Amino acid sequence: MTRCVVVGGSGYVGGELIRLLLGHPKVTVAAATSQRHAGRRVDSLHPNLRGVTDLVFTSPRDVPGCDVAFLAAGQESAIGLVRQLLSVVDCLIDLSPDFRLSDQDAYERYYGHPHAAPDLLSSFVPGLPEQHRPCLRDARRISVPGCMATAAVLALRPLARDGLVDGAVIVDGRIGSSGSGSAATQLNLHAERSGAMRVFAPNGHRHEAEIAQATGLAVLMSATGVEAVRGLQVLCHVQLTRAVPEREVRQLYRDSYANEPFVRVVTERRGLYRLPEPKILIGSNFCDVGFATVPSSRHVTVVAALDNLVKGGAGNAVQCLNIRMGWPERLGLEFPGLHPV
Repeated sequence: MTRCVVVGGSGYVGGELIRLLLGHPKVTVAAATSQRHAGRRVDSLHPNLRGVTDLVFTSPRDVPGCDVAFLAAGQESAIGLVRQLLSVVDCLIDLSPDFRLSDQDAYERYYGHPHAAPDLLSSFVPGLPEQHRPCLRDARRISVPGCMATAAVLALRPLARDGLVDGAVIVDGRIGSSGSGSAATQLNLHAERSGAMRVFAPNGHRHEAEIAQATGLAVLMSATGVEAVRGLQVLCHVQLTRAVPEREVRQLYRDSYANEPFVRVVTERRGLYRLPEPKILIGSNFCDVGFATVPSSRHVTVVAALDNLVKGGAGNAVQCLNIRMGWPERLGLEFPGLHPV
């Protein structure tokens, strides 16, 4: 069995990692750490794991030697743990934002301060299986993309790869409250959040840089918090280099994702869920991608949806683990989501 540790296991993404890894047939969860909650049972913070595990949170300073470490701590504390973890594990899978951008200047522009470990930036492989699968097979350092970045890159990648995008794309992201993390702030109080559609990033969202880096496109991104707890949806407005018939766009997406285990092309002509809807993806590792064209026009709207805590975080990390270890990619990630919810 592969011994794994979840560093920063008290947050929402950390909890999802523990849940997925406990159910993984080839993994043993050797430890879960939390600076604030060391000594408390894991199921006291993640009550869905009652009766599933007797794990107790340990201090990040006491990470045991193991095969793989998943780093799910907040940005401020995560970067200080990276060098420590690299000395005790064979493979580090980082879910923090610290190593998602390979360019120091872009990092400083979007995060507002210089990178604390610029010498390590180029050593991380982006943890997006659909784009970097060959490199992930022997990677020792993996950086999992942001949740909205993952959805937008999967939405735009077929068009970008075929050179069909003319000019900048506009990405409009909507995300539930779990995307803000588990730390209680006034902004996330139910009284303030309920019923609100808060545009928390009218422009320049950090994931904008990740999308541009992964696709090679000029990107303008906004983000809105919606009343859902889990799930996100992105609408990508694209001007094409030529008017492309709907059937051609459909074939392009189907060909691009025909062999991908967790990307589904969803463009139905009837039914309740004609385009990607995050509600039916909750708990699953799927990203659904669809589109809508305007006849005789160069404009196309591409829609993608996923669970921000699974395919947008913990599930994507486990998928990277499966690739890294040479296991089937679906291992431990078979849950299809629920309907109705």
